[in-house]
Amino acid sequence: MSLRKKITLGFVISASVIALLAVFEYLNFIEIRKEVRSLEFADTLRNKSLQLRRHEKNFFLYGRPKAIEESAAIRRYLGEIDALLDAVLPQDRTGNLAALKQRIQEYGRRFGSIEESVGELTTGFDSISPRYRQYARVLPFMKSAFLDRPFQTAELLRDIFLLPPGHKLVQGLYRLDAETSALRKMGEEVLTISKELDSTARANVDRFIHLSQIALVVLIPLFFIVGIGTLFFISSNVVSRLRLLIEVVEKKGKGEFFPLSVMTKWGGNDEVGLLIRKFNAMEEQLALREEELARKNSELLHTKKLAAIGTLAAGVAHELNNPLNNINISAQMLVKETGDTCPGFVQEIVGDIVGQTVRVKRIVEDLLEFARGREPRKQQVDLNEIIAGAYRLVGALVTTEGVRLSVETKPGGLMAAVDPEQMERVFINLFTNAVQAMSGKGELKVVSERGGDHVMIKVSDTGRGMPSDAEEKIFEPFFTTKDRGTGLGLAIVFNIIRKHGGDISAESAEGRGTTFTITLPVAGEAHGL
Repeated sequence: MSLRKKITLGFVISASVIALLAVFEYLNFIEIRKEVRSLEFADTLRNKSLQLRRHEKNFFLYGRPKAIEESAAIRRYLGEIDALLDAVLPQDRTGNLAALKQRIQEYGRRFGSIEESVGELTTGFDSISPRYRQYARVLPFMKSAFLDRPFQTAELLRDIFLLPPGHKLVQGLYRLDAETSALRKMGEEVLTISKELDSTARANVDRFIHLSQIALVVLIPLFFIVGIGTLFFISSNVVSRLRLLIEVVEKKGKGEFFPLSVMTKWGGNDEVGLLIRKFNAMEEQLALREEELARKNSELLHTKKLAAIGTLAAGVAHELNNPLNNINISAQMLVKETGDTCPGFVQEIVGDIVGQTVRVKRIVEDLLEFARGREPRKQQVDLNEIIAGAYRLVGALVTTEGVRLSVETKPGGLMAAVDPEQMERVFINLFTNAVQAMSGKGELKVVSERGGDHVMIKVSDTGRGMPSDAEEKIFEPFFTTKDRGTGLGLAIVFNIIRKHGGDISAESAEGRGTTFTITLPVAGEAHGL
């Protein structure tokens, strides 16, 4: 994930937290406003219910004409409560308001019935007053107090006035007492329901306020934690990797090359991770160029060394060539002059002079060959034929009776643009070294193949091999592992292969033989011979 996406993600998360808080608080505010309205309704309902109960109590406590005023107030409050319930009844989901409305309506019916009974009982008291003149002072008190104590008034009528239990006035008082008790009970239920609605509304308001407090306590710290945490993570992650990159760049300046971890778990795909990958790729290229530069420097040093040695060898060979020719001619003439009359030890000395002179002349010829190093005159030839011809020439120089030669190549020949004479010299030198390394007994194997724009030839023997420290020096002039040798054969081979634009390498192990690998380009400019 890129840095831009990480920063955007952190901003989106933080903004989402704030948006969530805002939406939650807005919805919570709406609910609180609803509950406040419910609380206002419940409080109004409770107050009107209390007023209704107060007027109800006054109605039964005071007689006429005060009861008429209280009755009108009761009717007014019943109407207000009923209208209040009708206004909020459509929003009622609990059914409590519908039940309260039914009780209010029932309360109104019962109160109306009580009012009728009060009128009938008042008429009843008026009807018995003429017959009980001796109680003329008591009857008005009973008439004014029967609303508050209807049952006791009925009992007094039976005990004092000796009215029978089935008397209309007595039965009416008993019925009024039952209706009054039911009305008061219903009034208590109305007041209880209004109190419950008020308590529920207050609890809901408190609950939503508490939820808002919890949301503020949780989401605001979460916003800071997410925002600051994201900022800290991104900055620390990026800064730490940049610091590591700076340290690595400083070490690269000192020539220390090693890959840098991209940290793929958290930051492998952002701009810094891409920079690190590009840096690692650059580092690999620099390391390869360092290796190539070291190899080129080594080749340049080797070339300069060969050039210096070649110059020296050419001068030495030129100075030695004429004296050696004179010594060789004089020694041969001395052999002819002495003939058989000369003593044996003299003949032996003269023969040794001739032999050593020939040997020195061969060394001088190698020096001249190494020093001259002419440019190859290339032409398209079959390398397999050159290999076969070189092995035949080696057979005329050294004993190869105990050597088993095996050549592995693809049918159709192995064509390449080379100088035939120089390539023949290459294989003569390699085969001669191989036969000498095997002491004339063993297996000499040649494997050739073509791959794209080059050919590769491997020459392997089963000789005594070379120590590992000798592999790096075998192509240097005058370095040899033989008891007797000039050390120029492989140096000449090296020069010829390089002038053909190819490469040669050696792999060897003591007691397990040596393998030379030659790589030559197929294409080349042919000059002809």
